[in-house]
Amino acid sequence: MKKEKNRYDQQPQFLYSRCMPEWWPALDEHKKIITIRKGDTIFEEGEAVQGVYFMIEGVVKVHKHWGEDKELILRFAKSGDIIGHRGLTTRSVIYPITATALSNTTVCFFELAFFNSTLRVNPGFMFDFMMFFADELQLSEQRMRDLAHVPVRNRVANTLFYLENKFGKDENGFISFPVSRQDIASYTGSAYETVYKLLAEFSAAEYIKTDGKKIAILSLPT
Repeated sequence: MKKEKNRYDQQPQFLYSRCMPEWWPALDEHKKIITIRKGDTIFEEGEAVQGVYFMIEGVVKVHKHWGEDKELILRFAKSGDIIGHRGLTTRSVIYPITATALSNTTVCFFELAFFNSTLRVNPGFMFDFMMFFADELQLSEQRMRDLAHVPVRNRVANTLFYLENKFGKDENGFISFPVSRQDIASYTGSAYETVYKLLAEFSAAEYIKTDGKKIAILSLPT
């Protein structure tokens, strides 16, 4: 992971567009551009909270330990998304989750003290960030309900729709970012073997088509 101060002109629009223009020079001064190689972690569960990251390019999975040797993926993040915000709490000073790059990734990082100052000084950003947190909470609660009550077959189908909505489709109709079968299993809270079998069934029924890791939704029922 490599930090380069102000190397890029790209700006996290969620932040800049909601802050007062008078605050932009401070953002420029304090931002750090970080490049992360595919497979490397940006921060790990249990590490001290350092700050908040705004995605510029790439794909990241946000996950946590689940049992002895398993992980549960909470969300996928791409360009324009925010990661590290789950460490913003008065009850703990450590990250409760891990962020791992699924592709070569670039993020814009702000240290915690400056980020908190940005929230205090910019009420528009404070409000929209609060709404972002509220949406995240609602989605997390829905995920927990699904893990407890929705059959795994439906969870896998819903995950494919989520990935298509998240990443879009390429010119051939495949989900633009090919998420691995193991990561689909970790997102749905199921075993790799179960996901592999269900995807094979979906393909045989022509609900989906596959090409290696790539998946395209054809007529998959929810």
